[in-house]
Amino acid sequence: MSTLRFDANLKWLFTEVPFEERFDAAAAAGFTAVEYASPYEYDAAALRKRLDDAGLAQVLINTPMGAPGTPTRSGLACIPGLVGEYRDGVERGLEYAAALGSRFLHVVGGIVPDDVSRDRAFARYVANIAWAAERAKGTGVRLLLEAQNKRDAPNFVLESQAQAAAVVDAVGEDHVGLLLDFYHVQIDEGDLIRTFERFQDQVFHIQVADPPSRHEPGTGEIGWPAVFRAVAGSGYDGWIGCEYRPATETVAGLGWIREVTEQ
Repeated sequence: MSTLRFDANLKWLFTEVPFEERFDAAAAAGFTAVEYASPYEYDAAALRKRLDDAGLAQVLINTPMGAPGTPTRSGLACIPGLVGEYRDGVERGLEYAAALGSRFLHVVGGIVPDDVSRDRAFARYVANIAWAAERAKGTGVRLLLEAQNKRDAPNFVLESQAQAAAVVDAVGEDHVGLLLDFYHVQIDEGDLIRTFERFQDQVFHIQVADPPSRHEPGTGEIGWPAVFRAVAGSGYDGWIGCEYRPATETVAGLGWIREVTEQ
């Protein structure tokens, strides 16, 4: 049985302080690793210094996305007319991942545009992921794919864990894997333990939050002790990203880690 390791998502946690101060806050709370969606507003060397000074490992970053409300708010990978911008974003993501020591780069799939058929968007997505997988060779960075739920991301290009896994199979598992977020799985598919067990060989990173409010585990509808027992029993040795909105304050809510993993 593996020992579960949790990292802090600095987009969602420790928002009581400015982003640059969240590294030290995470370390003070006992975390030894962090993830966050977008490092691109900051100098990579400055972020690396904050990581090193706090004694933290960088686990995951995302490829660049557009601003909220824009067509690229959830990524560019499925949008046929933006191949050049997508490739530039992957290159930039790989550069930042290398500079930060991040093992994973989440290639965010994107929302299917209203004027593009789902089949065409999905074909472009697969081709774009295949291109990125070739670019990732020799970098030491693994690309991750994530299916997002239709309530929070209507018309997202990946509609299920099975579809995401099929893309991994199609482009080659040496450089691509799954990011499985139990929050998204619960909303769209349920059957969390069986779903994880079905795809566990392709799962390289896990994220957690509790529906319906996306607060910390133990505040919503998921039976977390059983889920975490299944993950630990599987031998999974990766990180579990805490990508949730604290119900109150970040540190005050961290007791869930002990409570749900010791049952």
